[in-house]
Amino acid sequence: MAQNNNSSNDLVVRQASGALDQMKYEIAQELGISFPQDGYAGNLTSYENGSIGGFITKRLVTLAEQQLAGQAGQAGQF
Repeated sequence: MAQNNNSSNDLVVRQASGALDQMKYEIAQELGISFPQDGYAGNLTSYENGSIGGFITKRLVTLAEQQLAGQAGQAGQF
């Protein structure tokens, strides 16, 4: 059977990798979670990893909404 390489974890914009990693460390720090600098999160609990992922999602949605709101405001100026 052929394998499908369409992973949901693949970045659409590969250049965003560094910014997403930075965001992960910032959010972990804000939550009081000690995220290892080597990037291995296997020693964290599922709750801690889920909290970090949930807050990343929340922040990304907020950023996208702000960007869309800014574009909508600019569209009326033309």
